[in-house]
Amino acid sequence: MTITLRAKTPEDLLAAIPVTLGFEPQDSVVMLTFGGPAPLHARIDLPPRGDPDALAAVVESLLGPCLLHAAPRVVFVLYGAGAVHGRHVVRALRRGFERKRIEVLECLRVDGGRWYSADGRRPDVPAGGVPYDSDRHRFRAEAVMAGHVTLGSRDELAASLAVDEPGRAGVEAVLGEAVLLSAAELATVCARHADAGTVPTDVEAAALLSTVQVGARRDAAWVPLTRDSASGHVRLWRGLVRRAPEALRPAAAAVLAFAAWLQGDGALAWCALDRCFATDPGHSLGRLVAHLLSEALPPTAWESMRPALDEAVDPGGWSGEGART
Repeated sequence: MTITLRAKTPEDLLAAIPVTLGFEPQDSVVMLTFGGPAPLHARIDLPPRGDPDALAAVVESLLGPCLLHAAPRVVFVLYGAGAVHGRHVVRALRRGFERKRIEVLECLRVDGGRWYSADGRRPDVPAGGVPYDSDRHRFRAEAVMAGHVTLGSRDELAASLAVDEPGRAGVEAVLGEAVLLSAAELATVCARHADAGTVPTDVEAAALLSTVQVGARRDAAWVPLTRDSASGHVRLWRGLVRRAPEALRPAAAAVLAFAAWLQGDGALAWCALDRCFATDPGHSLGRLVAHLLSEALPPTAWESMRPALDEAVDPGGWSGEGART
């Protein structure tokens, strides 16, 4: 379920960020945009102290999507930067964005349950900062009611994709029995489990994981997806990634990354891509999803992109090579 959060105060902004990202940021720069055709948000690792090249890369990485999508105003929130390093980072951000005529509305710094004016432009903020508690904010309650889970950190989110050793062993034990599905069979099996919320058997999982290794057939696992159906496929492929033997993991992780992007969960999509690229840095679908994320293309863009791909992917045109699972 989609929720709309209307932030009017710094405390509102700070409560909205973990709900939006799906986790509490740490050692990060978070950017929120306002007033453009579509709202954007981004998180990137805080650059190390004393590394001008890393700082410049952060500025460019955040600036690119804003220019592409004509975002007129932004807010930056720094997590774990410290006062001196925080001022250095926000000076670079302000300089880079204001040169491109993008207004920087606010720069906040968060540390130890308090927020500060990162660049000192809010004289009303005490030197000791202002305490806040996102856990008790109404946004968190609204997110829970809407079924959104907020984890404690990005590491915790990444750990949710850790290998399920018993599950992996079960799939490996039956790989010799797995048959490649036709594209139509792949689409049907995926939709059945995604719609019902059921877990594939080891034989089914082996067949699904083996079939998505074949690029043209893999298309049947992701091209038909819609924003309404994405959440079910996220559940399905999240489980399959955890059960996948290493050699079969990149393709499954790439499908998960696409479904997560389509669901609006960019953080999970990036974590899935980490799994994909750890074994296959050049994976084609993974690179496509990385492009969608890097360009900050919203899931709504899929509605205009999908028809052309639908014409190229005809599940009924594939001949099956084995029995249905």
